[in-house]
Amino acid sequence: MTQRSKPPFRADHVGSILRTSPVKQARAQREKSAITPAQLKEVEDREIEKIIKKQEAIGLKLATDGEFRRSWWHFDFFGMLDGVEIYEIDHGIQFQGVQTKPLSIKVTKKIDFTNHPMVEHFKFLKAHTKLVPKMTIPSPSVMHFRLEPGAVSKDFYPNRDAIFDDLANAYQKAIKAFYDAGCRYLQWDDTAWAYLCSKEELKKAKDRGLDVDHLQDTYTACINKALQAKPADMTITTHVCRGNFRSTWISSGGYEPVAANMLGKCNYDGYFLEYDSERAGGFEPLRFLPKGNKIVVLGVVTSKSGRLEPRADIKKRIEEATKYVALDQLCLSPQCGFASTEEGNVLAEDEQWAKLRMIVELAEEVWGK
Repeated sequence: MTQRSKPPFRADHVGSILRTSPVKQARAQREKSAITPAQLKEVEDREIEKIIKKQEAIGLKLATDGEFRRSWWHFDFFGMLDGVEIYEIDHGIQFQGVQTKPLSIKVTKKIDFTNHPMVEHFKFLKAHTKLVPKMTIPSPSVMHFRLEPGAVSKDFYPNRDAIFDDLANAYQKAIKAFYDAGCRYLQWDDTAWAYLCSKEELKKAKDRGLDVDHLQDTYTACINKALQAKPADMTITTHVCRGNFRSTWISSGGYEPVAANMLGKCNYDGYFLEYDSERAGGFEPLRFLPKGNKIVVLGVVTSKSGRLEPRADIKKRIEEATKYVALDQLCLSPQCGFASTEEGNVLAEDEQWAKLRMIVELAEEVWGK
């Protein structure tokens, strides 16, 4: 076995990093209009440079900006698309015992991707790291899944399901824009596939009027249409998440109900899969991963707590996964980001970096230096 020279890497991470105190303070000041957007950006720039250096120092081969310029892992990106707005509703997203801020998205015009601010976010990251700069954005399937009934303007689309063509075209433009900016490692974060593994979340989706019997096929088609724009020298992975807010979660259930479509039919280069708890089920669904170049990044190290897992346990879990997929098609990462929203998970910054450092060291032990 060898280390990988292209992403995903043997030691990788999902993307988000705990917001530092200066970023939290500056964002709070900006919300009160106590500082200007330019002053907030100055703080974000400085703090992003610091976390880039930390990623380099612990031996990672990739770097992200920690999503420091975002409040949410998904809504910020969606709200910057043409024709999409963030708005306040009467409830947040329900996690175990806690709700997020009561915000959602609505489609007010034709969906498109032009002059998206996150392209500039990527350019800053690329200009300040020696590592492979990784950009994270939400998957198009998440946008459809998150739309409330009536959240699509009938002046432009007759219903929610009518957005898929424009959504895929917008993502094709996003791929081109990030590629032209120098991005060769792009990740689409996705909760929809994990929710389709949960009977409880499927019922909720059906109650919201979603055609749950056909969503897998519809999402696969939309994702693959978008991925048609991917150049040969660009890697696009996905991270399949069961919910990550203040160390809580939403859905339970193994990947078996979606594995054939997700692993076998979606044209991603790699999959970051959560395997940090019993809620994730076993590794059996990995048998649907085609032999060859596709990679599964095992998220067997939790980002929800600061406790370091015993290294022997992690190695044992990697070995268990090899019953269903070759070791050469596996990598290692935390199960999710450390701060999918700006609130962040319940662990300390030094615990976060210790986890990432341990993953780098374990990857060297398992796959060689």
